[in-house]
Amino acid sequence: MKSIKGPGIFLAQFAGDEAPFNSFDAICRWAASLGYKGVQIPSWDGRLFDLKRASESKDYCDEIAGVAASHGLVVTELSTHLQGQLVAVHPAYDAAFDGFAAPEVRGNPAARQEWAVDQVKRALTASRHLGLHAHATFSGALAWPYIYPWPQRPAGLVETAFDELARRWRPILDHAEEMGVDVAYEIHPGEDLHDGDSYEMFLERVGNHARANLLYDPSHFVLQGLDYLAYIDIYHERIRAFHAKDAEFNPTGRQGVYGGFQPWAKRAGRFRSLGDGQVDFGSVFSKLTQYGFDGWAVLEWECALKSPEQGAREGAPFIAAHLIEVTGKAFDDFAGSGTDEQANRAMLGLDRA
Repeated sequence: MKSIKGPGIFLAQFAGDEAPFNSFDAICRWAASLGYKGVQIPSWDGRLFDLKRASESKDYCDEIAGVAASHGLVVTELSTHLQGQLVAVHPAYDAAFDGFAAPEVRGNPAARQEWAVDQVKRALTASRHLGLHAHATFSGALAWPYIYPWPQRPAGLVETAFDELARRWRPILDHAEEMGVDVAYEIHPGEDLHDGDSYEMFLERVGNHARANLLYDPSHFVLQGLDYLAYIDIYHERIRAFHAKDAEFNPTGRQGVYGGFQPWAKRAGRFRSLGDGQVDFGSVFSKLTQYGFDGWAVLEWECALKSPEQGAREGAPFIAAHLIEVTGKAFDDFAGSGTDEQANRAMLGLDRA
């Protein structure tokens, strides 16, 4: 067994135009002051990180790592959640997702997709420059508008969507292999990879690619009614990253999983700050440790009620309290009898005449 690293913090929800959230140095100083040991960087946010420079210059990546180290931090992973989303966009979402892209490719789905693929590849190259082994992203979605089978889905519709999704991602996964970096898909509603079955459909189509792996975030499974602990049992060999995020699901006589078009604060399923929701993090950390996950436990703050500043302050000690220092000996070693093979055979009666 190995110990999980932490606490880390995903900077995406905190970056802003006001200090200390408007530069990498300042936000690292802030994170370290709260007790974090690692930062996950949103690669699209130019206030914190220059992805183009990072993909072309190891010296720049060394500078980024040096800034983090000056505050006692390390870079845990880079993220391309927004760019990964744009690798595959159903036309129904063109307008909604266009803002994720660079201005010069907006309004041009083909150019936007090409830009997104290049962005993810650059982030994988930058990850290698930083000495990272996992990269956090989304899969994008072509089949998501048809998640509920009404009207009846035409035969082959979902299969065609997943064939195309795999076709788009295969060159990226091959580049990940060249870089020695795992792609860790966050399994998430809104993505075609939103649960175990959909992930397996994709994995089959990319030939069980060694780099097509997982970012584990139990909050999304709470909101789907999926067994997030059994998920670890099934997919632990593919889990390469971990977002520590909480959620609650309290269905009523008026709404359930679909939320009744209500805002987050009024939904049956809501994201909550760590410790305020229903995720059994004691069991989550135990299972991940049992299976030898030695990546980072990274706070992703999202909450319908609590401020991000309070969530961040409370997140570091919450994660730290759940980290398990793995044991180097069995708890009952004190009662060991010190027997050997000859004694074992005697105890079993194997040497009796």
